Amino acid sequence: MEASPRERERVNRVPGHLFHDIISFENLLAAWREFLRGKKRRKDVAEFSLNLTSNIIALHCELADKTYRHGSYKAFRINDPKPRNIHKATVRDRLLHHAIYRILYPHFDPKFIFDSYSCRYDKGVHRAINRFRAYARTVSKNHTRTAWVLKCDIRKFFASIDHEILANVLRRRVKDTDSVWLLREVVGSFHTEGKPAVGLPLGNLTSQLLVNVYMNEFDHFLKRELKIAYCIRYADDFVILHEDKKYLENILPKISAFLEIKLNLSLHPDKVFIKTLMSGVDFLGWVHFPHHRVPRTSTKRRMFKKLATTDNPQSKTSYLGLLSHGNTYRLQQRIRRLK
Repeated sequence: MEASPRERERVNRVPGHLFHDIISFENLLAAWREFLRGKKRRKDVAEFSLNLTSNIIALHCELADKTYRHGSYKAFRINDPKPRNIHKATVRDRLLHHAIYRILYPHFDPKFIFDSYSCRYDKGVHRAINRFRAYARTVSKNHTRTAWVLKCDIRKFFASIDHEILANVLRRRVKDTDSVWLLREVVGSFHTEGKPAVGLPLGNLTSQLLVNVYMNEFDHFLKRELKIAYCIRYADDFVILHEDKKYLENILPKISAFLEIKLNLSLHPDKVFIKTLMSGVDFLGWVHFPHHRVPRTSTKRRMFKKLATTDNPQSKTSYLGLLSHGNTYRLQQRIRRLK
């Protein structure tokens, strides 16, 4: 998935040639190298590698002839931290996901707003929470007045993505009809149980890009229609900061209506609130206050539970790195004392 700035620039081709670039041998081989990192010892990957050249040629030919059909998924469940259903595609299909991502990410990323932080180069959780801190200082005039925060969460996000709405967005954003065909083939390979033509699998690399394409419609609605200055979105979580509580109360119905009518999404009724920064705002695993932030209680419990069941020093180092992004001196000392 990771690519250097030079590689990203190199694959950012002319928009009309997107499909040609996706299915090229050069791109398929580069995608294979990226996909292979950390997976060489897996049985299905090793089997595909035995006839790598033949497999890539066959995949290229099927794509060029448009006879390619996405395979089925293997479902399994993880707890990270809450239970999630993951659907794993075949090696062949996952290779294609990487090939698509390499070409289409540079095409779409410039179209995203700056304050979209999920699954983007040079973004991520830590940059998002630092942006939240900066916006909080601006809205509160350096904490000299009350800052109000509207915090929202979209219900069953990946499982609710509407395939037809997504296809319409892709047709507007991608002029290459062959690329749209390929994306529809990938998207149509999965649906939420009991809901035909709805849902994206959490296990697909392409899903990370496509949900950002989908939610980019919402991001631009916030910026262009509602003229909101201080908003941050990370996947299905987003916050809007303002000095006026009434203003946030007034825009909430408009936000809800846009999501339901335009994107067939709904806000989680138990995860929408408007509160002051002074009272503590839970966002992206941290509880934010005017002058500090601390991990949420459930994060701390999960962390110490994990450390109690492993003697891997890398786990301790990893958690210390995570905690370094907040006001966690006592927690760090407690972890260092663990044997």
